[in-house]
Amino acid sequence: MSKKIQSVRGMNDYLPEDTAVWQQVEDIIKRVVESYGYSEIRTPVLEQTPLFKRAIGEVTDVVEKEMYTFSERDGEEITSLTMRPEGTAGCVRAGIERGLIYNQEQRLWYLGPMFRHERPQKGRYRQFHQMGAEVFGLAGPDVDAELIMLTARWWRELGILDHVTLELNTIGSLEARANYKEALVAFLEQHKDKLDEDCKRRMYSNPLRVLDSKNAEVQVLLNGAPTLMDYLDDESKQHFAGLCVFLDNVGISYTINPRLVRGLDYYNRTVFEWVTTSLGAQGTVCAGGRYDGLVEQLGGHATPGVGFAMGLERLVLLVQAVNPAFKAVQAVDVYLISSGEGTQIAAMKLAETIRDTTPELRLMTNYGGGNFKKQFARADKWGAKVALVLGENEVSAGQVVVKDLRNGEQQTVAQAEVAVHLATLIG
Repeated sequence: MSKKIQSVRGMNDYLPEDTAVWQQVEDIIKRVVESYGYSEIRTPVLEQTPLFKRAIGEVTDVVEKEMYTFSERDGEEITSLTMRPEGTAGCVRAGIERGLIYNQEQRLWYLGPMFRHERPQKGRYRQFHQMGAEVFGLAGPDVDAELIMLTARWWRELGILDHVTLELNTIGSLEARANYKEALVAFLEQHKDKLDEDCKRRMYSNPLRVLDSKNAEVQVLLNGAPTLMDYLDDESKQHFAGLCVFLDNVGISYTINPRLVRGLDYYNRTVFEWVTTSLGAQGTVCAGGRYDGLVEQLGGHATPGVGFAMGLERLVLLVQAVNPAFKAVQAVDVYLISSGEGTQIAAMKLAETIRDTTPELRLMTNYGGGNFKKQFARADKWGAKVALVLGENEVSAGQVVVKDLRNGEQQTVAQAEVAVHLATLIG
């Protein structure tokens, strides 16, 4: 016997009972984001590697350790390609290349697989699915607030609002942040012996990342560190104050977390995270912020931008953990049973007629024969609410037996009227 081929580590399968819940979650996500006037954009899974190095930052964990990168030869030219680890960079690249964002306002959303080579764990895989939204051409705090309001509406409709909390911060302008980095590095150098190896590595390459270290001893040390708020420029302070006013007036609660910095280099001013403790250790469900310099950094004209992203794996786990209303839906509504000479063809024709009139109905036709007992067992296996039964007599008379599998009641109706009858049974 040949050796079984298994899935790649960290690349997860989603079986029908999983995808049924995913579809419910995704339907709500899409409906809400489109109700705010956002339009979907779809970008390639593969991009040129410099896109992510320039956008995310060469000294970030994503670029240094987590990207799936390989070389492609086209004649004499060798190109480095990377499977996208996040969605913002590709969205900006497409906006510049396709002329979507120069002197224009755009509100976009996307959903699809992303790839990062990191240690797999529950809710975090090497191929994961991310939903994101990006806004270009608007510089004020009002659109920052709208993005947060949009996400809050998701949580309400998904039934998880009581299980997530919003954390906010502002990391200021690039100049203000550069001045703060100098002060922070000077402080960390004085306490280098108390830093773990990861913090020592980041201290010079990306010192702001030390602020969100998960090491409890480092967090105690940081209580004495200079704070970013003391180095903020006036415009960033005003922008953040404006955002807080908007959120206060629409009733969205938040906590200001001065150590929230986000892990990617392109952020400035507003940063935010929705976090939960309902999946064990506190985890981020959705995160984002403003990136006003990214479009210019990637070769476009200076354009303000703001957005967020969330991993669907963790979101689905949270929904399943706290909202029992989200469960796998039944595979079919109606199961069509037939037995006798000429009944299989009649069943197939009847099924197509029903689908023509009620396309939203989930109807499965029995194939492979079997007596009535076996076919009813299959209907039960698929979770059908109603069985349609065709025998030779029903075919001759242009009728069908409709049986409610929940209470056992049945009646014979004309095939021409069966679609209307099913609507009353299934709703």
